[in-house]
Amino acid sequence: MTEQIRTSTRDLEELRDRVSAWLRGQVGSPVTVSELSRPSGNGLSSETLFFTASWGRERTRCVARLAPAAEAVPIFPSYDLRAQFEIMRLAREKAGVPVPRALWLEPDPGPLGSPFFVMEREDGDVPQDLTPYTFEGWLRDARPQDRRRLQDATVGVLAALHDAPFTGDDLAVLTPGGPNRAGAGGGSASGLRAHVDEQRAYYEWAHGSLRVPLLERAFDWLEAHWPDDPGPDVLSWGDARIGNVIYRDFRPVAVLDWEMAALGPRELDLAWMIFLHRFFQNITESLGLPGLPDFMRRDDVCRTYRDLTGYEPRDMGFYEMYAALRHGVIMARVWRRRIHFGEQAMPGDPDDLVLHRATIEELLRG
Repeated sequence: MTEQIRTSTRDLEELRDRVSAWLRGQVGSPVTVSELSRPSGNGLSSETLFFTASWGRERTRCVARLAPAAEAVPIFPSYDLRAQFEIMRLAREKAGVPVPRALWLEPDPGPLGSPFFVMEREDGDVPQDLTPYTFEGWLRDARPQDRRRLQDATVGVLAALHDAPFTGDDLAVLTPGGPNRAGAGGGSASGLRAHVDEQRAYYEWAHGSLRVPLLERAFDWLEAHWPDDPGPDVLSWGDARIGNVIYRDFRPVAVLDWEMAALGPRELDLAWMIFLHRFFQNITESLGLPGLPDFMRRDDVCRTYRDLTGYEPRDMGFYEMYAALRHGVIMARVWRRRIHFGEQAMPGDPDDLVLHRATIEELLRG
């Protein structure tokens, strides 16, 4: 679980020169840009660069998010950085979510080879994916009451986002634009329907040449267990998990990774947050380690959310299956990407492309 997965094919020194030239045009004066670096665990879906820019009396610590180069075998078929940029700004300004301040958006691929945006950099602690935070690290070693404080504060981020007074004009940026993001639905049913239909389209794009029967069974299960009333649509963060949050003193100070933002039921984010912990917890227990069994439990998360919003989450079994399916499609794409780069061999059974195959099989059995 500690080996690094290739996330970029771009040369950092060349990128630094291009960032310097581009930024000089933005600020209208000479700019000094530090060496560029990629964070440990650089995101699999897009490329992240750290640098410090100085001009005049200004000195700003920056993070650039770039759409991946085509030769990097992207995880998603399209990357709407403008939508991410606008949703981050709205989440910060209208919902009070601690999102890093968005500085510049560059839709032209010319300057760096692909579109990108730049935001301010925040420091703090992030629950790691490699090695998972359930194995070791600051969160695993924390006092139970501190972990609970972190859990409740993170659920509070969802509550604030989902209850924010966004207008239709605010959310118009979430028009259909790619299988990694659901389209803007009208009624309560259409948000979930559009979301699932987009995920099917994403599956076809990512795996159409090699079917993954387990994932197709999960799609069929969703249709057979569709909620009678999916509930009202809200702005969904999309990738709502603690690994996408920077914490200080167990409280969120930066909420990251908005590329899967969509309109849909509140339960989409709640179930994703619960399932992603279950994913790491199951891996940990499979190796005979205790992990964090009392963390991010469904009843605790839903109770906190209800207390904060007055909304009672429903049909959580359906939404957790959907979260497991969505994660399965993404992880199978990641594994095929690793196969492309010679980091792993193709398994004999395509269902083994899904790292949490056993969990989905368990959910299918009820």
